[in-house]
Amino acid sequence: MAVSSGRMPSRGGVRSCTNSRSKTGDPRTMSIHKFTIPELIFGRGSLDYAGVCAKQLGASKIFIVSDPGVEAAGWVDRLMDILRQEGLDFVYCNDVAQNPKDYQVKKGVELYRQSGADVVLALGGGSAMDAAKGIALVASNGGEIKDYEGANQVKDPLPPMVFIPSTMGSESNISQFAVVTDVERRIKMTIISRTLVPNISITDPNLLTTLSRELLLAPLFDALAHAVESYLSPLANPLTEVQSLKGLDLLWRHSRPALATLALDDLEQLTVAGLSSGIAFTNASVGLGHALAHALGGMYDVVHGISHALLLPSVMRYNMPECEAKMAVIGRIIIGERLESDAATAVAGIEALERFREEIGLPARLREVLPDNTMLPKMSHNAAKDICLLTNPRSATWKDILNIYYGAW
Repeated sequence: MAVSSGRMPSRGGVRSCTNSRSKTGDPRTMSIHKFTIPELIFGRGSLDYAGVCAKQLGASKIFIVSDPGVEAAGWVDRLMDILRQEGLDFVYCNDVAQNPKDYQVKKGVELYRQSGADVVLALGGGSAMDAAKGIALVASNGGEIKDYEGANQVKDPLPPMVFIPSTMGSESNISQFAVVTDVERRIKMTIISRTLVPNISITDPNLLTTLSRELLLAPLFDALAHAVESYLSPLANPLTEVQSLKGLDLLWRHSRPALATLALDDLEQLTVAGLSSGIAFTNASVGLGHALAHALGGMYDVVHGISHALLLPSVMRYNMPECEAKMAVIGRIIIGERLESDAATAVAGIEALERFREEIGLPARLREVLPDNTMLPKMSHNAAKDICLLTNPRSATWKDILNIYYGAW
């Protein structure tokens, strides 16, 4: 089913899908860019520095946010032992589910205020880290998490934060984004603020060794979406583009061997890939794919990375008329060569991505994860309001979005 729609006019203030360098190449006329990341600590065994880092931020009592899955893997107990060795007190919050909910943030805020904690430490995937950001935000700024939906709505500083990912893909540990589900409205709220960037990010590849193959699949596509969308973003610049492409290259070269053997060497390269893609998207933002994924996850609680597996190829096809040359760069990395034209190279890259999705056993059609398609129009309206759409290279109305959803059905 298709829905006809006219094109939206170009949005003022958003640059076209090219890099921001001047056509003349004159450094005096190059655009000026801001680049934001936390203090990064990376390497096998770096989890051992969690207590030292918390002390560096003035911690006396730490508010730990994690989830039952990370607990079962043994990493929460390991973290607590590390903190005890540094003489640090802590309180533990594990009321976190996939796609963290607004009511979980509210309960976490109550516990934080009662505890007297002074540093927030998140250990887990994107859900635990986004929940921790939501708790820190509301605890320090008041109100409810929905008050901060959108960009630059945060007025006061957050408590110091140390984030430790237990997987790769979301990179909430380095980003200025937080995504929390508004249960009543059935939407995933995107909150963007420089204050959401943690003070310190610790990435220890050893933490990935307790993941199963199945638990790696969704994060891989989350990271792929970050690499692709940040590269195509109108806000992309020389500093972000190199990170986007490095992330994509490492993801493509190490995903299959990592999934086949779960060898630490390949898992470590995936963490580097995730960091590169995360550094890119927190500075260049993402686009239509995230708007669609947020709407899908908010309505049906679909895992975020699975949403990208379902929709990323369709979004790439939609954006291609505005970004053919850049899409060809992406295609060249994926297929390992340039074909007779940019268009052919770009399409071949998309098709290879679809074959990879099938090869690793992820769903390819929305009908495989949704009960019916009756809510697709509502989801399309929700996606059209998502702030991530502002940094997509090609404008999209809710009818354009509905066509993409129907095409993926």
